[in-house]
Amino acid sequence: MTVNDDVLLVHGGTPLEGEIRVRGAKNLVPKAMVAALLGSEPSRLRNVPDIRDVRVVRGLLQLHGVTVRPGEEPGELVMDPTRVESANVADIDAHAGSSRIPILFCGPLLHRLGHAFIPGLGGCDIGGRPIDFHFDVLRQFGATIEKRADGQYLEAPQRLRGTKIRLPYPSVGATEQVLLTAVLAEGVTELSNAAVEPEIEDLICVLQKMGAIIAMDTDRTIRITGVDKLGGYTHRALPDRLEAASWASAALATNGNIYVRGAQQRSMMTFLNTYRKVGGAFQIDDEGIRFWHPGGQLKSIALETDVHPGFQTDWQQPLVVALTQATGLSIIHETVYESRLGFTSALNQMGAHIQLYRECLGGSACRFGARNFLHSAVVSGPTRLQGADLVIPDLRGGFSYLIAALAAEGTSRVHGIDLINRGYENFMEKLVELGAKVELPGKALG
Repeated sequence: MTVNDDVLLVHGGTPLEGEIRVRGAKNLVPKAMVAALLGSEPSRLRNVPDIRDVRVVRGLLQLHGVTVRPGEEPGELVMDPTRVESANVADIDAHAGSSRIPILFCGPLLHRLGHAFIPGLGGCDIGGRPIDFHFDVLRQFGATIEKRADGQYLEAPQRLRGTKIRLPYPSVGATEQVLLTAVLAEGVTELSNAAVEPEIEDLICVLQKMGAIIAMDTDRTIRITGVDKLGGYTHRALPDRLEAASWASAALATNGNIYVRGAQQRSMMTFLNTYRKVGGAFQIDDEGIRFWHPGGQLKSIALETDVHPGFQTDWQQPLVVALTQATGLSIIHETVYESRLGFTSALNQMGAHIQLYRECLGGSACRFGARNFLHSAVVSGPTRLQGADLVIPDLRGGFSYLIAALAAEGTSRVHGIDLINRGYENFMEKLVELGAKVELPGKALG
């Protein structure tokens, strides 16, 4: 990709109107692909989006001897793990450098090969996402870990054993690590304070189809009884509720009207309640959800992010852009990632009035309130946004910058748009379909 291809010119002021489709969730599909490593038979995954994280995992699977080919329908992958093998360290590093998914290969590779290598990890810079806990968990299962200059080397001298684990925080990544490791471990694993996001439930469905025994209790406890062997699966991934909410926020911020085909009410209930409180309108049918700005003033709100079933942190950034157009003071308390509000400085340069605070402006439990991070915000609106030069900081913040540029008067230059490909399938084509006036320098898109 050339430098110019990574810059998007956005001519703002046009409402987004039309229809787009969301496919399988970014926070499920790559993990379901990793789960295929555990099987003794091929697996078939449907509703797979064409995003970078999927391409990274596909490459890593192929490096380890898994054959991956398209299935019979669009967005379908067939993965055959019957000949899993060790991969070259340099090849792993080249494929995995920009993704955090490789850490989840540990358990499956330890079961299949007895060893694994994990390079340094990438991902979005939105705050601390320590991987030490992943390694601590693997040690509890019986793995040995050696830190070397090029990454972490793991070995399982004997079969991994079930254990009791209590998470200090219901982390999605840590919960996935335990699930993917415990299903073939000897004995019972009890995981307390687990994440229970819809994507976690869908991963459990995948593993159960393969032959795993997994029980979820109402108190965030998951019990996994290890089995000796797993087969393959056939599964249609649940739709991406985070992408759907991003387009919903874009409709609100631009006075638009977007039908998101594939969006589902059940996994978005908390978002939908908040959307309605702000003044947004939506209509649900069997195929998707229509989101639109019904006219009149948007309303300011108090909002705190939380783990599921609370308001997801990935919903927060796109909605904040819409809140710059709401009347009054909106209060945001980010409780999950300490650096997630850093993107607001660019919104202020565009004309927004957003003040950040180190105090917890809300009553929800917070991971870092006493550690002096700017993790609360007061948004004063409505304000007229003006086009600007923007550099994308992370996935959700990047899409939020796109929304801001689309809602602003004048033209914005958005740098680093390739990062958005990590989690938004064909986002530029979708923008054009919705009537956005965007162009790559020297090549008009719409």
